[in-house]
Amino acid sequence: MANEHAPTARTREKPSGDEEATADLKLGEFQTVPALTLSEARVLINAVIDNRRSLRKVEGTDQMWRRGQWLMWELSTRTLTKTQDYLEVFARFKQKENIEAVDRMLSAKPEFELFERSQLGSLCCETAEEAKTLIPSLTNKITDQDLQELLDDITKLRQFVE
Repeated sequence: MANEHAPTARTREKPSGDEEATADLKLGEFQTVPALTLSEARVLINAVIDNRRSLRKVEGTDQMWRRGQWLMWELSTRTLTKTQDYLEVFARFKQKENIEAVDRMLSAKPEFELFERSQLGSLCCETAEEAKTLIPSLTNKITDQDLQELLDDITKLRQFVE
């Protein structure tokens, strides 16, 4: 008997294949797009949510709610709140000063791509070997000793907060 039911999922586009985070970093159109660490994303999301809360208190915004935009606003705010919850758990740095210090350390390494910087700032690897395993494109960009020094400096900032 033939399958009489309609497909349960949409057909997916095949990946273009030009994006890889391997030893040769190929991010296609995203190669030069700034990437945030989880800690930086946390700061950004918190600012957006705080801004939305303050807007709701401003007089005159009730007109926006009457125009039917309230539902979209509420749905996007729920999504942001879920993202905020995730980032509260997984962001390694909570204090803005430490987030900025990590960014300065990573930005001082011009040989790193923006993606590699964000990965190093989010993963907080303990050893150079771990970092190069998780971010293979670092392999020929920095010595293990220099990378280990950088990771140790990042770890010091992390322990300062915890």
